[in-house]
Amino acid sequence: MRWFHFILIQCLLILVLGAIVFIHKDRVALIKIPPASLAQWYKPENKRQLWLHNMFKLRREMQATRLYAKNKDAVHLQKWASKLSEHYLKIGEMVPEWQKKLDVAKIDSLQEYVKSGSYQDVDRALDDLNKSCDSCHSDYRAVTATIYRAPDFSSIEIPGPSTLLIKHMLQLTQQVNQIKIASEDGMQEVALSALSNLRKGMNALGESCSSCHRKDKKEYPDSAINQMLGNLQESLVTGTPKDQGRELGTLAVTACARCHATHRLAYDSRNLFEEPQDWRELIKH
Repeated sequence: MRWFHFILIQCLLILVLGAIVFIHKDRVALIKIPPASLAQWYKPENKRQLWLHNMFKLRREMQATRLYAKNKDAVHLQKWASKLSEHYLKIGEMVPEWQKKLDVAKIDSLQEYVKSGSYQDVDRALDDLNKSCDSCHSDYRAVTATIYRAPDFSSIEIPGPSTLLIKHMLQLTQQVNQIKIASEDGMQEVALSALSNLRKGMNALGESCSSCHRKDKKEYPDSAINQMLGNLQESLVTGTPKDQGRELGTLAVTACARCHATHRLAYDSRNLFEEPQDWRELIKH
C-alpha cells in the first residue's frame, strides 16, 4: 500500500505541474539548454569554432555521399562516406552527453551499404540519418547559436571615463528622450545641450566598436549619421516642432534601431538563456 500511495502522489504532482504549465502556456516556453561541455569547442574557450567546423564537414559529406550514390561512383562514395562516419562519431567524442543521441547502428549500416554497392539503401540511410540530425537541431541549434555566437557586451568599456557599455547606452537613450521632451516644450537650449551630449556619446560609442570589429572596422557615427545630427541641430534652431520630430525620428532609426536589430536582440536573447532561473522565479511568472 505504501508503494501505491507513493506512486499516486507522484502522479498527482505530475498532473498538477502539467496543469499549471498548460494554464500558463501563453507565458511558458520550454527549451533545452546544451551541455556545458559544448563551450570548449566555441570561442572564447577555443581559438577556433571547432564545433561549427565539424557540423559544416558533416553537411558537406552527406551531400557528397548522396551525390556519388546517385551517380554509382563507388570510389568517391567510399571516400566521402568514410569521412561522414568519422565526423558523425566525433560528436560523441566532443560532447559525451550527446553520445546516446547518435544513431551508431544507422551509420554502421550506411558503411555496409557503401561497401556492398547498395546505392538505393545508401540514399535511404542518409534520409534516416538526416532525420536524426534534424531532431537534435530542433532542440539545440537556435539556443546554441544564441549562447555561443551572440555578442557579449557586458564587460565592454567606453573609452575615456570608465563606463560600461550598458550604462553608456542608457545615457544615450536618455539624451534622445531629453531632446524630444525639450523640443515639445519649447526649451531650445535644453534640447541643443542634450544633442551636444548625444553627439559626444555617439563618438565615444564608436571607439568601442573595434572591440568586436577588429578586421573590418566600422565607422560610427558615419558621414550619413553626422549629417543627420547636423540636420537635427539646424531644425532645433529654425524648424517647427514637426520638423524637429521628423529629424529626430530619422536619426533614431538610423543611428539606434538598425544597430539594435542586430546587436541588442542577440545580446538580450543570450542573457535570457544564460541567466539561471530558480523555482521562485518560475512560480512568480
